[in-house]
Amino acid sequence: MEFSLSRRNVIFLSKSLKYFIKINLQNKRGSMSTFASDTSKRSLKNWIIALSILLLGLIIAHLGISLFLLSELGTDTFTVFIQGLARTFNLSVGTFHVIVLCILLVVMLLTTKGYVKPGTILCAFCGGPIIDFFTWLLGDFVNADSTLPWRILGMILGCVILSIGMSIVIKSNAGTGPNDLIAIILTDKLQKFQFRWVRMTCDLFFVILGYILGGTVGIGTVIAAFLTGPLVQFWLPKSEFLIKQVLKE
Repeated sequence: MEFSLSRRNVIFLSKSLKYFIKINLQNKRGSMSTFASDTSKRSLKNWIIALSILLLGLIIAHLGISLFLLSELGTDTFTVFIQGLARTFNLSVGTFHVIVLCILLVVMLLTTKGYVKPGTILCAFCGGPIIDFFTWLLGDFVNADSTLPWRILGMILGCVILSIGMSIVIKSNAGTGPNDLIAIILTDKLQKFQFRWVRMTCDLFFVILGYILGGTVGIGTVIAAFLTGPLVQFWLPKSEFLIKQVLKE
């Protein structure tokens, strides 16, 4: 069960989210801690542990993405954008995914400090193989031929698992994917907005732009846009507590 949204519906969703964010603004600047931090004094042992934690989070996150994709109820928000670019310029989704991530990586290296770390490169190049592995492993259990309730369950579980993995990756403080760093950096710079609202806005931006460029928008895309941000926000403090117990930093 997949559908394409009309441009009028996409514009309505954009305006609704803008209003929703406005009434949930935090008025005091500096009321939230930032995601960037100095890791120059981190020991080699702690770097190895932190990167191992990041890899664990990456595996969990891409298990969620795989379930999301296997349900075939609409792709995730960033992939809509990449898909739109790929169709516009007649290149593969994988090729444009690497191109966009590399561009984002360079821009962030030049314009920010403390965000791009060794784990950022790990995230950029390991995600694809992990998704391929889980797609191969789970393809017989969740696919387009599965019953609709089973596919919906897979999609929802995918969103939840993805958000858990993302929170682990972020709080490992070893780096995170360039596309995910966009919302993280904006949250730190703007400060007035909680991460959940910034993430939802970024997701909606990717959906609208990808749709205009020719990407496919489905029910799963809409759910991911409005559910992933709040879920990551929910899991962040829990992941931070557990990771601090391990790293003791």
